[in-house]
Amino acid sequence: MNLSFLNTSLWISLTLVATALFCLMKLYRRCPSNRILVIYGRIRHSKTVQCTHGGGMFVWPIIQGFAFLDLIPRTIHIPLKSALSHQNIRINVPSTFTVAIGLTPEVMTNAAVRLLELDAREIESMATEIIIGQLRLTVASLRIEEINQDRERFLEAIKKNIEPELHKIGLTLLNVNITDITDESDYIGSIGKKASATAVNQAKVDVAEQEKQGEIGQAIAQRDRRVSVAASHADAIKGENESKAQIALANATLAQKEAEASQRSQVAKQQAEAEIQRARALAQTQLLEAEEIVPQEIKKRKIQIEAEAEAERNVRIAKGEAEAILAIKQAEAEGIEKLLDAKAKGYKQLVAACGDDAKSASTMLLIEKLEEIVRLQTEAIKNIKIDKITVWDNGQAGAEKGSSTSHFLSQMTKSLPALHDIAAMAGLELPKYLGQIKDTEASKGL
Repeated sequence: MNLSFLNTSLWISLTLVATALFCLMKLYRRCPSNRILVIYGRIRHSKTVQCTHGGGMFVWPIIQGFAFLDLIPRTIHIPLKSALSHQNIRINVPSTFTVAIGLTPEVMTNAAVRLLELDAREIESMATEIIIGQLRLTVASLRIEEINQDRERFLEAIKKNIEPELHKIGLTLLNVNITDITDESDYIGSIGKKASATAVNQAKVDVAEQEKQGEIGQAIAQRDRRVSVAASHADAIKGENESKAQIALANATLAQKEAEASQRSQVAKQQAEAEIQRARALAQTQLLEAEEIVPQEIKKRKIQIEAEAEAERNVRIAKGEAEAILAIKQAEAEGIEKLLDAKAKGYKQLVAACGDDAKSASTMLLIEKLEEIVRLQTEAIKNIKIDKITVWDNGQAGAEKGSSTSHFLSQMTKSLPALHDIAAMAGLELPKYLGQIKDTEASKGL
């Protein structure tokens, strides 16, 4: 019955644990990498929402709820037209913005507060309004030349003005692409034409200048060529001589270097050979030590450990035997002491029963042993083996005294000590109801 109760309790406990684990698994919400988990309701640290990107968290029912925000980037096309520049010239700035929900804690919290229940169309509409307003503000702060020529500065200004505003609703700016900038008064086109004409005229001037410089350069080049040829011949001869001298010097230096290198090589070879010999000697010494000395040391240590172990074992055995003998002797002494105490107590009770008469008590003890004494006397006779008795009786003993045979048996019986004599030897006197021995010899003498 107890086993059945234990099995039932164990089954119930396992069921409760499994149920608790299943409930915890149902409460645990994992967050994918392309989403943000938003937990709202009762939140710690007095927060309105708690946002998590990656991993997971427990969401407690009734007091908490959860939702997800997508991190998928959104592309917003902004066909900005008639934006007033710093020069009061209206321009068209068609552009494309790529935005997404930010991953910094502050931006995620803003997104959870302002974008949680909105769909993609509503989010894009809100972002478009912010981008258009800030883009117009950026265009109004720049000149046409700055917008058209320095596109990198223009893009930095756009990010600087638009991204903080997007952070307020939980979005961040990923990319800005300006396709083509035009204006209604064709100011940008005129700038282009002017730049083109200036470039063409400057190119023509550059061509003429280059042709002039070419003619002059050609004449100078011919003069310099003749001078250079003559100088080159002289330099060639001089160079050949110097080259020969350099070759000879190089050969001498090379021979010297080779001799020094050969000498260093021989020295290094001898040093290396000496190092090899020393290494071999050291290796042989270590090998000899490992093969001869180490086994001997191990054997010596083993014998020492075995001797110590044997001595320890003998000590423990001797100690155990001594303790065992001591325990046996103590047990025997306790047994003898208890036996003597029991006998003393019994004797004391016997003496008390005999009226404190020690003689009567000793008589009672002897009476108890009387049967054992008779048995021992009987055993003494019983164990005597008599194979044959031959009696020569001539019948002259007299009729009144009996025959010789009867006298033999009588004398043999008398040779056994009487009970009264045994009691007398012990200093006791048997009671009269056990009979008394009549001393016929004494009576006759009397």
